[in-house]
Amino acid sequence: MRTTNSTFGLIGSLIPLLFIGGLLLYLNNVSNAFGGLLDSQLKPTMFGLGAIGLLFLILFLWRLRRFAAPPAPPRSGSSGGTDDPLEGERSDFDPDAAIARYMAKRAAGGSTGQTGFGRKRV
Repeated sequence: MRTTNSTFGLIGSLIPLLFIGGLLLYLNNVSNAFGGLLDSQLKPTMFGLGAIGLLFLILFLWRLRRFAAPPAPPRSGSSGGTDDPLEGERSDFDPDAAIARYMAKRAAGGSTGQTGFGRKRV
């Protein structure tokens, strides 16, 4: 099943294509309404819109191909394991032991004169 992100991406790439196509149809109708008097002014604009429309068409076809293609099979890594640290080997770090060592050093070190956050007292 496809995600909504790919569906919205496909629709999002279709919107500018439809807009440019509508502009081309409109300019063609304007050109026909004036009996060809505006052809020399409108044809460069229509060619430019057509070129931009082709770029958006390529984008739409690329997204449509990615949408219609089956999902790629998972790759097997050379390490043999997963890249997720939670699923890989567990490390020998013990956070409870680290906190206990810190608290022991703090209790053995005594007071430094600073009772909390803020400026040091002189």
